[in-house]
Amino acid sequence: MAPNESSPPSIQPPIFRATLAELVARAEAMQGAGERRILGITGAPGAGKSTLCAALAERLGTAAVVVPMDGFHLANQELARLGRRNRKGAPDTFDADGYAALLERLRRPSGQTIYAPFFDRSLEESIGSALPVLAATPLIITEGNYLLLDDGDWPRVRAAVDEVWFLEVPDDLRLSRLVRRHEIFGRSPQEAESWVEQVDQRNAQLIDATRHNADLIIHLIEGS
Repeated sequence: MAPNESSPPSIQPPIFRATLAELVARAEAMQGAGERRILGITGAPGAGKSTLCAALAERLGTAAVVVPMDGFHLANQELARLGRRNRKGAPDTFDADGYAALLERLRRPSGQTIYAPFFDRSLEESIGSALPVLAATPLIITEGNYLLLDDGDWPRVRAAVDEVWFLEVPDDLRLSRLVRRHEIFGRSPQEAESWVEQVDQRNAQLIDATRHNADLIIHLIEGS
């Protein structure tokens, strides 16, 4: 088949099959003397981004803090006004400009604590100024679906991040995690499966098309 605009790039990032300890060591190595660095974790919905970030933060202690993209979800009221409530999680249901601006601000430590928003899944809403980023914290870990998207304000996000890891897991595991997550937060099994098929999977296809923009493809060794 002749190359065309939809053909995948021929050069792909290296795959790093790693234990959690190896990923912690790589994150530690990013920390420069007196210089704040930002590590991005991306991947399709259900890949385990939040779980990996929490594990990294636990191992790194005060040297790192997690600032998720999900804090920049538009409020449900605003999504309803825009007619996007049934697509929550798509790129245009986030404040990408606000997210990029925060990352750019975090790259320029001012000697003061900077506050980031947090997404509360039990409320399905973001809470502003909920995550303190102390001036002395050398590593910011940010995670989200669209760190590698190349349109709108999303390229500013990629430019603000020093290294991006694309986390991959088998699709059957990822999909089962998604259905279970939606059920935990109140959807019936049928509603959960419908949302995964109609919304999450559509977003996953868009995210997978950006994997070539990552620095590494991460295959986490389970149980590590």
